[in-house]
Amino acid sequence: MTADLFDATAMYNEDYLYFFAAPDAQAPTHGPLVGTAYPGVDTAADLVWRLLGLDEGMRVLDVGCGHGVLANALAARGCRVTGLDSSEVFLRRARADAAAAGAEVEYVAGDMRRLPGDWTGRFDRVLSWTTAYGYFDDPTNRAVLAEMARVLRPGGRLAMDLDNLTSYLGSLPPSRITARRGDGDLLADRHHLDPLTALLTVERTVVRDGAARTLTFAKRLFAFPELRDWLAATGFDDISAYGEDGRPLRAEHHRMVVTASRP
Repeated sequence: MTADLFDATAMYNEDYLYFFAAPDAQAPTHGPLVGTAYPGVDTAADLVWRLLGLDEGMRVLDVGCGHGVLANALAARGCRVTGLDSSEVFLRRARADAAAAGAEVEYVAGDMRRLPGDWTGRFDRVLSWTTAYGYFDDPTNRAVLAEMARVLRPGGRLAMDLDNLTSYLGSLPPSRITARRGDGDLLADRHHLDPLTALLTVERTVVRDGAARTLTFAKRLFAFPELRDWLAATGFDDISAYGEDGRPLRAEHHRMVVTASRP
């Protein structure tokens, strides 16, 4: 298993939920686990339902499910959903929200680089939503695709929601205040893009209750042709790309939703 590019436990914690998942939180313009182009979870769930041809009773795996917003929504519509994430903080929130909503979701603490061995061919559909992919070196990112393929049944389908590189880079400043709450509580990011690796490194400063801390995270950016070729090399076919409105991907779309099938 490869060394992590950053400390995920320092990134996906209570501060993240405070700024991005509280009822009065301000959604960031860009950021992992946040798809701001979707006005609400129902819109995202509608899009997933249509693009993947979902139906009640289907087994769905949400890889990198975060605090379970989409997983809970799909379970409420009748899918048999499993959510996997490495953050125990997020999983506690996901389970609590599922219980409050009366949704049945199997939440599993785990690593997307090594999905459980007994999951081979278990799922009808696999999701990787709100930029939950691309947090390792390239060989490992490719291995994650192979794991997703392994747990899909033959004929199963995959959907990945990522930043649309064209519009993302066009609106990415050197730094920005990404979120703000309360009396002076804020989250500010400084960005560095390596053009040789397409790796975006972000130095994040969190100011909360008068105290400041700094952390760093990184994510791989993808254009569709590259990810299409990676998926094809992994064994997927019928690979397509859409924007957040479900139409074929255009430069001005904020999100890139890539779908693929396992033969």
